[in-house]
Amino acid sequence: QVQLVESGGGGVQAGGSLRLSCAASGRTSSRYVMGWFRQAPVKEREFVLAISWSGGSTDYAASVKGRFTVSRETAKNTMFLQMNNLKPEDTAVYYCAAHDRIWSLGRPFDYWGHGTRVTVSS
Repeated sequence: QVQLVESGGGGVQAGGSLRLSCAASGRTSSRYVMGWFRQAPVKEREFVLAISWSGGSTDYAASVKGRFTVSRETAKNTMFLQMNNLKPEDTAVYYCAAHDRIWSLGRPFDYWGHGTRVTVSS
């Protein structure tokens, strides 16, 4: 099992930037695909992006492509989400997630953090 802890959430005005982090601990010897999901008030949780274990492959939701950038430091078991040009519709609780299957689009995630809140004001 792996434990995931998010940090870096907060409030920002539209057009601003935030950087989220996700630290993994526990059974980190496995090669985990990691990702970010978000859930806005009264909406279902949605996929934001994913990154392969090596960082060589990524997948972004259309709504964030060109504004959000994911990276990871495998040696430190940490993933980062740089969010630029934030919009009010980006307001949500952001969840870090992971799975240890082979990289492929649409794979289900098995491990989840507790989330960090991002609020973008207009």
